[in-house]
Amino acid sequence: MEKLTADDLVYGYINGIFPMADADGTLYWYAPDPRAIIPIDTYKPAKSLRPVLNRNQFEVRVNTAFNEVMRNCSIPRSDDDSVWISEEIINAYTELHHMGLAHSVETYMDNRLVGGLYGVALGSAFFGESMFNRVSNASKVAFHNLILILRQQHFSLLDTQFINDNVRRYGAIEIPKADYLKQLKAALRQKARFADLVREKV
Repeated sequence: MEKLTADDLVYGYINGIFPMADADGTLYWYAPDPRAIIPIDTYKPAKSLRPVLNRNQFEVRVNTAFNEVMRNCSIPRSDDDSVWISEEIINAYTELHHMGLAHSVETYMDNRLVGGLYGVALGSAFFGESMFNRVSNASKVAFHNLILILRQQHFSLLDTQFINDNVRRYGAIEIPKADYLKQLKAALRQKARFADLVREKV
């Protein structure tokens, strides 16, 4: 396969597959069965997160440091952690970001990036890719704001690919691949625009 492009990513997502890189940089495409999703309507922040949200401990921004978020996500979290975000993947997703289809939600403290996440929006589906944090709760606040955006903009599907303890804490569930593909098809038919959260004035 030639170098991964933004068009390859779009084709993959609309067909229910996504790429990950091996340690040597070789790309593989995946279509898990079952598939992990996070129901947008049933998400509730953990009780321990509510005081953090109420204190406005973090400044939240959208799409201001996409490449930096990806590069932070590509750093191994431990010696046992495998790296699947290669330079080729970073370049392709950054290209997709410039096309207005890949997005980041970022958290800052004292104007310093301390957490965030990124993913891809097509139709009313958002495909969550990865998140990172340098300060406790930073990625949780980014995810909370992602959910608020998806609800406000009437997204219908939040794909999180594989189940693990990290996504379980946000309410992730597994569904059969066939059911996922039905939800994906319906979500791709609906239009939704990923945009910064419009906050109501008090």
